[in-house]
Amino acid sequence: MLDFSGIASDEAVWQAAAKPKGATTARNAAKKLYSQVAERHGYELLRNPRAKPGAVWMEKAGSPQKVISIMGPVADLLVVSRPTSKGGTLARLFLSASLLRSSRPVLVLPQADKSTVGKRVCIAWNQSAEAARAVAAAMPLLAQADFVSIVACGAENRVGPKSGQLATYLKYWGIKSERVATQGKNESKEILATFKSTESDLLLMGAYSRNRMSKLVFGGVTEFMLKQSSIPILMLHT
Repeated sequence: MLDFSGIASDEAVWQAAAKPKGATTARNAAKKLYSQVAERHGYELLRNPRAKPGAVWMEKAGSPQKVISIMGPVADLLVVSRPTSKGGTLARLFLSASLLRSSRPVLVLPQADKSTVGKRVCIAWNQSAEAARAVAAAMPLLAQADFVSIVACGAENRVGPKSGQLATYLKYWGIKSERVATQGKNESKEILATFKSTESDLLLMGAYSRNRMSKLVFGGVTEFMLKQSSIPILMLHT
């Protein structure tokens, strides 16, 4: 079953503001849009989940942390929008909660429309367990992609499989891939440059491979990709 489930929340900046004005109108508009998208793609709007292709609309009130902690772990994939550079407080809360509290893959989509996502996938590989779990979670998507590239930045001298071993693993699934090695002087920019040079439409990576607090203080690939880039990203943090 392809589950198109939606989660709506009525609270704005939690513990800092009351229920936002126009919440009911926004909620109704969101449900209407969701129904239209489901219908356009041939999915019947179901009242309850069934063992058949369909779309289910659900609403849960509460903070993003609470809602995602409850609903996220029982979802196959969480889809969130990339916060805008100005404002977007609520979107940032949902993005952070989805990455850190669901233990499920999170697809971060830009505000601009994209004609295709997932046909040309670029894997950011750093030999980490987070990256490996992201690849495993995305295997059905990788199997259907037209092109897969693996970018490894700098020397692959960590404890963990090298990009060549990942490429071999993918072959067992019938997935051909192209490896790209960069200098490793600026991982974030090199990954983004590889993404563009390979004409990819989706970046696959693990999120917060090292201590999250040090990353928030000193920066990191995850923070760069979420704040400085505008590309579709599929991330997983466990």
